[in-house]
Amino acid sequence: MLNLRYDFNNLMAERVGDHGITDVELKNLASKIEAAWNAVEKTPPGFRKLPFNTKLANEIDVLASEIAERCENFVVVGIGGSALGNIALQSALNHSCYNELLRPPRRGPRLFVPDNVDPDRINGLLDALDLESTVFNVITKSGGTAETMSEFLVFRDALVRKLGPEKAVNQIVITTDPEKGELREIVKKYGYKSLPIPPDVGGRWSVMSAVGLLSAAVTGIDIHKLLEGAAEMDVLCKRSGKLWENPALTGAALHYLMDKAKGKNVQVMMSYSHALRDVADWFRQLWAESLGKRMDRAGKIVHCGQTPEKAVGATDQHSVMQLYIEGPFDKVVTFLTVDEFATRCEIPHAFPEYEAVKYLGGHTMNELLNAEGKATELALTQSGKPNCAIRVKKVDERTVGALLYLLEMQTAYAGELYNVNAFDQPGVELGKVNTYALMGRRGFEAKRREVEQAAKSNPKFVVGA
Repeated sequence: MLNLRYDFNNLMAERVGDHGITDVELKNLASKIEAAWNAVEKTPPGFRKLPFNTKLANEIDVLASEIAERCENFVVVGIGGSALGNIALQSALNHSCYNELLRPPRRGPRLFVPDNVDPDRINGLLDALDLESTVFNVITKSGGTAETMSEFLVFRDALVRKLGPEKAVNQIVITTDPEKGELREIVKKYGYKSLPIPPDVGGRWSVMSAVGLLSAAVTGIDIHKLLEGAAEMDVLCKRSGKLWENPALTGAALHYLMDKAKGKNVQVMMSYSHALRDVADWFRQLWAESLGKRMDRAGKIVHCGQTPEKAVGATDQHSVMQLYIEGPFDKVVTFLTVDEFATRCEIPHAFPEYEAVKYLGGHTMNELLNAEGKATELALTQSGKPNCAIRVKKVDERTVGALLYLLEMQTAYAGELYNVNAFDQPGVELGKVNTYALMGRRGFEAKRREVEQAAKSNPKFVVGA
């Protein structure tokens, strides 16, 4: 049992009127839905192999144990798909104040994922770390990601100056393509420990590979159960191309209709669980980078894709919910809810003379947060704003593995429905090329002149001094 349900009652016209989906619309899409499922089954994406690679998981467990025994800090040096999955797993499956705990009860080294090249962030991290007890995991499949490689150079230099070149090698683990790329050449030449990223698995699809599994294992997460959950979801998706039997296919079809038939081009993922809040950040990249495409497979200009956004309940009830309920009808909300939280927090009785306080006593924070979630779902529905929910019984390794895999499969199916390549990112590549040019990478000299000219500001349209 996966202990995971996809509840789309509030996407249907019976609940939200003209902004909802009808049975006729689903029926009319049936052949396209079946074709999408067949396409994914006929040519399975590379990420579908990952849940079944128990050999790699065993190797990672051995390396993780060795790292955890000798270090107090573990730093993931990556960006985007080489960082967001790590953060999502850590916040979902470890203590909410993991880094602040003593060890034990903290299960492993503290985890840091800077996920940017902001100089104040990088220098601040170096100020806080004891380099002798810190291991850096450099993650980039291509070996040419400017942000990751620049951080690698900074951290490596700090290690060499502190420990010397020989000891510094032991403080770095590199995760990259198994054969190609300059980073793989660096591994061979300088003797760094390394793990492979499958060539057919892109960054945003790589959380179940060594990219996400090493930091998870180092911090005490059971990566075998994580993979088991993902594998169970794969079996469920493979079993049927029917909407009511395949939750990932159902989600893809409904969001496709919400976008194309109902004009809901913004998808908000709103977690009513602190543990699952960063799943939304991970999903934002997956959905946006996979489906936000200028051209479809036939070469037609389509400019398609929903814009994914993140919200957290109950926090954002006091922030953006006013817009969601009374603003434009351009959004569909996906709630993440949890039946059983890991802990229980009772609300004491006090101040019985004040009704605004009295009624809370004797309840729990668990009840309150879930009540707020149900109330928000109802408020949106009563306002004609479509919403759905992915409900999990509890947050554990198997459930999180199944949840992330469901969202990956939903995205793969949606790519087929939109008829776009869900596994490339040409828009991102354009920005990378411009960065290479501005930073003086050899071979990009002409591009640099072009970029510098195009980036010049007209003083006429600049205000301030």
